[in-house]
Amino acid sequence: MAQMKTKVDPFTLEIVKDSLIAIGEEMFIALARTSMSPIIYETLDYASGLLDSKGQLLTQGNGVTGFIGMLSFMVRTTIDKFGDQLKPGDIIIINDPYGGGGSHLSDVGLVMPIFHDGEIVAFSANKAHWTEVGGKDPGSFSNDATEIFQEGLQFPCVKLFSEGTVNDSLIDIIRSNVRFPDLSLGDLWAQVAALRTGDKRVKELCDKYGKEVLKDSVNHLLDHGEQIARKELAKLPKGIFEAEDFIDDDGFKNGPFKIKVKVTITVEKFIADFRGSSPQVPGPINCSYTALVSAVRAIFLAITNPTQDANDGVFRLLEVITDERSVLSAERPAPVSIYWESMFGGADLIWKALAPVMPDRLSAGHLLSVCSVVLSGLHQDTNSPFLIVEPSVGGWGAAEGQDGARGQFCFGDGETYNVPVEVAETRYGVMIDEYSLRTDGAGAGEYIGGAGVIRSYRAMTDNQTVSATFGRNQFMPWGVGDANEGSANEFIIEKANGEVDGPFGIYPRYPLNRGDVVKLMTATGGGYGHPFDRPAEKVALDAKNGYITIEQAKMDYGVLVHCVSFAVEGITEERQKRGA
Repeated sequence: MAQMKTKVDPFTLEIVKDSLIAIGEEMFIALARTSMSPIIYETLDYASGLLDSKGQLLTQGNGVTGFIGMLSFMVRTTIDKFGDQLKPGDIIIINDPYGGGGSHLSDVGLVMPIFHDGEIVAFSANKAHWTEVGGKDPGSFSNDATEIFQEGLQFPCVKLFSEGTVNDSLIDIIRSNVRFPDLSLGDLWAQVAALRTGDKRVKELCDKYGKEVLKDSVNHLLDHGEQIARKELAKLPKGIFEAEDFIDDDGFKNGPFKIKVKVTITVEKFIADFRGSSPQVPGPINCSYTALVSAVRAIFLAITNPTQDANDGVFRLLEVITDERSVLSAERPAPVSIYWESMFGGADLIWKALAPVMPDRLSAGHLLSVCSVVLSGLHQDTNSPFLIVEPSVGGWGAAEGQDGARGQFCFGDGETYNVPVEVAETRYGVMIDEYSLRTDGAGAGEYIGGAGVIRSYRAMTDNQTVSATFGRNQFMPWGVGDANEGSANEFIIEKANGEVDGPFGIYPRYPLNRGDVVKLMTATGGGYGHPFDRPAEKVALDAKNGYITIEQAKMDYGVLVHCVSFAVEGITEERQKRGA
């Protein structure tokens, strides 16, 4: 571990350390309050934070769990490219999926060096999902792209500001290449405002305590993160744990694609080895290595200490290995628009491998996919174009001692939100016919999987289109300990003439006319433990609450429930045999 160079009292170190964390939170709030797009200020699809002069993450405010660690790659790419050419007032823009903190092109990153007395003492950085970055489809992340060039504008680590002066030519290029320039540029300026908030606060810290104290506090922060992680690592079961699964489809009916992991836990290391997974594929489900690392970091935190603040010290014990040019470490020009299908699939493998031996920390399988929806058309009142870009909630798996959570975002989306129904119906050319729990009775177990949801958008004008990406469509959320698996993510189209089309997993640009409904249905999570071990009274209550049917109570749980009073009338012979 790094050693502090000067003697500073521990109280001052703690004050400065906590001040850095507070600055990260202030930057996060500043971006949300000044952004223009609901995907940012409502959904919170962004991250912001501070990093040290070497590009090590110090603090990160997150809406999206999957962004943990991506800021580090962005800043290190900036340092590698510009080095000592960085000046006060510079701001770098980057969305390179393959090396610069990559996810997909829609997630645009900004990096700002923070100077004090002529020296870089830190970086402020953020990454936010723009409503538009151009490309062949509205919303930019196309689920049938075949190469990166179809997916929108690429910002290959270039200067947006040079010594405080904006690059107007770059702004003109953005304005001319995106469908909603007011939103995209509005979000850009919000990101700039958040960076400058971090710049101001860090300089205030340096003025108050001196930059040497700041550097020592940075080392203290990183070392403290490592110490806590090392302490938690010691509590984990040691050995080798393996799992494999499949990604359904790449958007072109190819697949399924096998992914696998070997997790090795020792006293010193947590190693996730994904070698042997599928090579990169023609469709845009590929993710870059940086995206995979970010997902693994998130599950590592969940396994070790989910309450711990994320910084690069925490991840010194973590190692991620994969083959080059795999679906989990794609290289240019592979398409990556819907990268989360493989990125979160990689994290889910670690989850699946360790869930049986860590019942106190890990549940059964959940909806996994972001289940993204991009719906565009003209508003019925204003005749102006609108664009919905939104993730979907679904069911989480059950765990030891508890049923699965209902109607929650997937692991990678973290602390994000839906656009409220009232906002959607006001801003967009749709009506929300239904937003309810999907009580399909899947995920039977001693503890039941959490229910997914049903969300129905009714088109209010002709010539709308919807593109949806619902992974976990063929391979269901897995159960633990003789429990049943969950259900599929899927969607159907209910046309105004009564026809029904689907169900689909991935579909680009499905045409909708006035009165047509796209019905989005997300997965119920996997169960935990044998269904016959669920108390009969709980089964009867599940039936009364509508989570399961009377028939499912009998078939899955072996409990006979009265169809009117919902009282327990007895148990089946199969359940009696298990209890004997």
